[in-house]
Amino acid sequence: MFEFDQQIVDSLLSENIDFKRLYEKHDVLNQQVDEINSGNVTTDDVTLENMKKEKLLLKDRMSVMIEDYKRQHA
Repeated sequence: MFEFDQQIVDSLLSENIDFKRLYEKHDVLNQQVDEINSGNVTTDDVTLENMKKEKLLLKDRMSVMIEDYKRQHA
């Protein structure tokens, strides 16, 4: 997900409980969306779209945290 910032992600995962919570929630949603897209699980389109939106929101929030980390440790 954040390939170019993996070292920062690793640091935040070990140091920041809020980042870890967002990361884990994103991972769960990602797995659920993948299951739905592969046809292993069914759901309605609205639920799937809401899951994708939440996943994107989580990623955006983590991106902000990564950028904050970069500024603080520059």
